[in-house]
Amino acid sequence: MLTKKYKYNSNNLTCRLKPYICAPAACISLEHMNIAWFITRRIAFAKSRSFSGFIIGIAITAVALSVAVMIITTATVNGFQNEISRKIFGFWGHIHMSKFTMNMSYDDQVPTTIHQAFYPALDTVPGIKHIQVYAQKPGIIKTDSEIEGIVLKGVATDFDWSFFREYMVEGNVLTLSDTAKSNSIILSQTTAKRLRLSTGDGLAIYFVQNPPLVRKFTISGIYKTGLEEYDEKYALIDIKHIQKLNGWEDDQVGGFEVFLDRMEDLPYFSNLVYYEIAGQDLQSLNIREINPNIFEWLELQDMNEQVILGLMLLVAIINMITALLILILERTNMIGILKALGASDWTVRKIFLFNAAYIVGWGLLTGNLLGLGICFLQLKFGFITLPEESYYLSVAPIDINWITVFTINAGTMVICLFALILPSYLATTINPIKAIRFK
Repeated sequence: MLTKKYKYNSNNLTCRLKPYICAPAACISLEHMNIAWFITRRIAFAKSRSFSGFIIGIAITAVALSVAVMIITTATVNGFQNEISRKIFGFWGHIHMSKFTMNMSYDDQVPTTIHQAFYPALDTVPGIKHIQVYAQKPGIIKTDSEIEGIVLKGVATDFDWSFFREYMVEGNVLTLSDTAKSNSIILSQTTAKRLRLSTGDGLAIYFVQNPPLVRKFTISGIYKTGLEEYDEKYALIDIKHIQKLNGWEDDQVGGFEVFLDRMEDLPYFSNLVYYEIAGQDLQSLNIREINPNIFEWLELQDMNEQVILGLMLLVAIINMITALLILILERTNMIGILKALGASDWTVRKIFLFNAAYIVGWGLLTGNLLGLGICFLQLKFGFITLPEESYYLSVAPIDINWITVFTINAGTMVICLFALILPSYLATTINPIKAIRFK
């Protein structure tokens, strides 16, 4: 029983008790500490947890799973888009320059000369990796038992083989020279399986023209990019064959392929090549304009990503609101006592908002460990596989963008706490007298 009266100031919530009643170490001076943060720590780190502890655990788990799914989703979508784009650009380059023609077939009927001001000096421009010549011609492969249509892509000594070396599954790339003509050919694995051919085998390719012609080749290598639209159509040969078949001069080609250092620079260099480099005799098209369907399909993945991120964020918010309301309900007595002692509504609300930040913080930490852990395991072991005929990739790709990861964490924290501001007003509507009696 208290034998001395104590002074109470409702403005600053100061509790001054006599030394023999309230020791200096135990007395809480609300003038010198944040009472909301103090109570939050006592609630968060309490040894005995009630039913709200179970709910808080569920809320932390929900936030962690939501963050993990968002991180994995963004890493997978980025990896998927970047890997397929890299394959397409590696196969065809970023920008094509060729003669103006209304002919949309695979046969380059109108040649252009290699004596251009930009060739081969264009690859010295910062941001442009390489420029090379090419030509195309359709043909028909005939073996003893099979017939298959094919598009031959003629390449010269300036061809960059780094991309195809990565996807060679058998044999070697072409060995070309400026003088001698090579009779080797590189087929895709799709075509080789259909025709039951392997490296070292010979084949004959027939060309439908006037007069019809035939050429014999020896398979030097077999590639597989996983891009079925290309793998089932294209084979690589020496460009000298196409020049001779079309009656071109040695300095005439079908066009030029331009490779960039960065895919993000494609719009800038497309305009640069179109307006300042190609000139009046050549048309310039980037690969997005040549094959729009694949890139439109890739851009649809952004919408899927946004839907998943929105759903995961909604799950986290709903669980956080539920946990906050249960926490307020369980601490009704505490709220009543604090308000009876003169605590402001904002002080009471801060207690529960701090608890919400504690829950979200633990959820973010756990979610990052889980999401990034799965991403790194996928990068290392590739245990998540895909049907390559449908997705162009045999293993789910991962591309972790740390700016995106930071944005997910910061956005989740801010949006969740902002969404909890309105529910936190519930604590301020509690009547102190009824709350103290609440059981």
